[in-house]
Amino acid sequence: MRTLITGGAGFIGSHATEVMLAGGHEVLVVDNLSTGKRTNVPSGSEFAQVDITTPEVERVIADFAPEALLHFAAQIDVRSSVTDPIFDAAVNVLGTARVLGAAARAGTAVVVMASTGGAIYGEQEHFPADESHTTRPESPYGLSKLCAELYCGYYARVGAMRAVALRFGNVYGPRQDPHGEAGVVAIFAGKMLHGEAPTVYGDGAQTRDYVYVDDAARAVKLAAEHASARGAFNIGSGLETDVNTLARLIANAAGYKGRIDHAEPRVGEQHRSVIDAERAHKVLAWRPEVRLADGVRDTVAWFAAQLRHAS
Repeated sequence: MRTLITGGAGFIGSHATEVMLAGGHEVLVVDNLSTGKRTNVPSGSEFAQVDITTPEVERVIADFAPEALLHFAAQIDVRSSVTDPIFDAAVNVLGTARVLGAAARAGTAVVVMASTGGAIYGEQEHFPADESHTTRPESPYGLSKLCAELYCGYYARVGAMRAVALRFGNVYGPRQDPHGEAGVVAIFAGKMLHGEAPTVYGDGAQTRDYVYVDDAARAVKLAAEHASARGAFNIGSGLETDVNTLARLIANAAGYKGRIDHAEPRVGEQHRSVIDAERAHKVLAWRPEVRLADGVRDTVAWFAAQLRHAS
């Protein structure tokens, strides 16, 4: 299957690229490298350095004529979306609309987009949240992802495409950027491995649903290949883990015995978030396979290896 992957030089996108290549699919990675890394792009795939907000991406999609389009390119930082909602919408809404329109014109059969299983629901009314839960985003990021999902539905209807939105929990694992703001596991691991105190915002009792990147990438492949998969699917563990517990797991894996700092809560962040992935199990036969303690251990080991390699 000819597959175009936007954001394929990034964290989840590069893992999804590996999984699709291993499945025998032909892959073109499209990434502007603003946050992704060229070294993340697996051998065996083609690469085009293109921004999804520009007309050039439409030409690339038309020329490649993908059968499947996996859409990961996005502005992913909740806090950045609060400070600059215009940029967030330009990438996540207008960029997505541009990509989807080009895919529809190119005759693409299936689009799988990376959505959010936390920010899209807002403060939850019940726990865990399934896909029928009210969508009431508390941040421009969550709002832009909801809007992108609606565009997916629209282009699926007018373009005769099968569209899937994967509402990921907090994805973590190797290649996540510890210098950004999107991944607490990577941020804490980077700090602790350098012997620096990580900062917990708020009291640390806020919870998230963590899913290992290999499990997330496997869900992407299943959604692309499964002919009956349509609409939104939560991709998470169904387990709540608070930030204080997560920090202890990372500290144990990193051998860190220093202090953990606290600061004021940040605007736009939910207090509790956990999702129900039963629909993914029933339709895609997907369940998470990596336990949090094991995934954290392997992630910290990967970051430690990167530090040794850099020294």
